[in-house]
Amino acid sequence: MTTTALIVGDLQAGIVDNYPFAAEVLPVVEKVLPAARASGIPVIFIRFGLRASGLDVAAGNQLIRGLHGAGTLFHEESPETFVHPRIEPLPGEAVVLKRRASAFAATDLDRLLRAQHIDSIVLTGVATGAMIAATLYDASDRDYHVTVLSDACADGEADVHDFLINRVFPARGADVLTGHEWTARL
Repeated sequence: MTTTALIVGDLQAGIVDNYPFAAEVLPVVEKVLPAARASGIPVIFIRFGLRASGLDVAAGNQLIRGLHGAGTLFHEESPETFVHPRIEPLPGEAVVLKRRASAFAATDLDRLLRAQHIDSIVLTGVATGAMIAATLYDASDRDYHVTVLSDACADGEADVHDFLINRVFPARGADVLTGHEWTARL
């Protein structure tokens, strides 16, 4: 029985189609997904969406207020927040809706992982300085072992991605591998 899950974060239609850095990771994720599935590794998709009403947007949170104000791009009911069709979930694969950077913040991700006896996660998605970093820190605090696939995540700021991947994440105990290196170990 596997104790690892693959997390695919924020690779949703509106983000991939509007932010070129996000689209660049899709070919790697398209190779990692079937390898994980063939090895029996559960895949959990994370999507970011806010209520169209704005009830979950705090007045003092400028970042979230800005995302909410970007039209329907980040409104939970919009097809723009659904997992990108090139990597859509298979029947039975979990999709977790989050409203902040960490995939754990006020979601049932931890419950899903623990119910499957998972103690190790592999992170992919965007952005490295947001979803990946926030989820990594949260997962580490919850005693999960974390692996980050360096070429299956990206950031709008390449230097932020490089700094986190090469310096911060390894210093925080995460394994950093390429998608090819990870799939070769399966």
